[in-house]
Amino acid sequence: MDFGDLVIKKHRLFIGGCDTSELAEKYGTPLYVFDVARAEKTAKSYVDILKREYGDFTVCYASKAFCCVGIYGILAPFGLGADVVSGGELYTALKGGMPADRIYFHGNNKSAQEIEYAIDSGVGCIVVDSLRELELIEAAAPKAPINVMVRVNPGVEAHTHRFIQTTLTDSKFGFSIADGTAESFIKSVVGNRYVHFCGIACHIGSQIFEKQSFEIAIDKMTDFIVRLNSIGIEVERLDLGGGFGIRYIDADSPLTPQEYMSNSARYLKDAVKRKGIKPPRLIVEPGRSIVGEAGITLYTVGAIKTIKDVKTYAAVDGGMFENPRPSLYDAQYTAVVADRADLEATDIYSIAGKCCESGDILLRDIKLPKLGSGDILAVLSTGAYHYSMASNYNRNPVPPVVAVKNGRSVYMIKPQSYEDMTRNDVIPNFAEDSRNA
Repeated sequence: MDFGDLVIKKHRLFIGGCDTSELAEKYGTPLYVFDVARAEKTAKSYVDILKREYGDFTVCYASKAFCCVGIYGILAPFGLGADVVSGGELYTALKGGMPADRIYFHGNNKSAQEIEYAIDSGVGCIVVDSLRELELIEAAAPKAPINVMVRVNPGVEAHTHRFIQTTLTDSKFGFSIADGTAESFIKSVVGNRYVHFCGIACHIGSQIFEKQSFEIAIDKMTDFIVRLNSIGIEVERLDLGGGFGIRYIDADSPLTPQEYMSNSARYLKDAVKRKGIKPPRLIVEPGRSIVGEAGITLYTVGAIKTIKDVKTYAAVDGGMFENPRPSLYDAQYTAVVADRADLEATDIYSIAGKCCESGDILLRDIKLPKLGSGDILAVLSTGAYHYSMASNYNRNPVPPVVAVKNGRSVYMIKPQSYEDMTRNDVIPNFAEDSRNA
């Protein structure tokens, strides 16, 4: 596999100029490691390409991929905005220094409290996904009309896992273009004095490897803009979402950010020219593609168990509590032994997690050099949807995140202690409650 910005020196794996074996010794395992320079380079490439190819754009980092205070401090200086989908993500983005006017608040079921918080914070735009959300904005009665976009469903079936396709006919997201629901709802938005309608948004799925799905989405969305223009509704912004794939295993063949963006920008410019519509501001929402390959996870191998003529398990100190994706999506990964990263893989292992679930298998039938207890295993491309989806299942602490750059390492997220996990736990005392009633 192409290791990208990872380096192997004398058989040892380095990330951000740091020896992974030494990181494991210093910080312990399991450990998420995040290569800051890799994420910066990818983020900058999105901005540079769109500056060259389109001009009027906003690159919004999709917070769900990896949300912590530090990531916004890394990305905001490059001019990125943020796509958030909850009050918690909004709070984190603001705390990390992301300017409120660059934040787009998505989500299919925002609460009244979240809507009020978004308005009070001065977010740049709320992406409305239901009639109820419009009613909640009205109830909050903003002093000035709040910018809103409408999430629509263009009905594009991207070639990806069915659980992460988001514009199928029965999707929970958006208003359907095909059945007229989107047009009808947008008419009501345009007539609402509490909001300023500024555009339409879609997101066709995740981990997409080809250009065609994005081209079809652009055609459907620009056709819809033509329709809206014909009834006197202007579309100032077009949000095409994200979904750009990354490499997890050798069989994956994603395009580069340059290829994704250059093609989409040029295709959109051609579409608006052909259809005679005003070029909208283009909004894209890369998340996984910025942080995914910038992250790795380090584990320590524990028990090794061979079932004769069946398989050999190597158990590690992580599992589905810090990476649920194999259990959810049958996600596959590449792994190497940290101090034998380029040596011949001679043995086949199933890498088992420590959770009390038979299905807690992180990698199945992977070839590695012969393993021993105490070895450090590095699993690649874990920067997206790992920390953000981690839990305390079996009361395991969520691993810390260490940022690396130019040979230096610092905490990005500190370790979680047992005390942290139980901080909000209380033993219910109903007698005391009745006295205070």
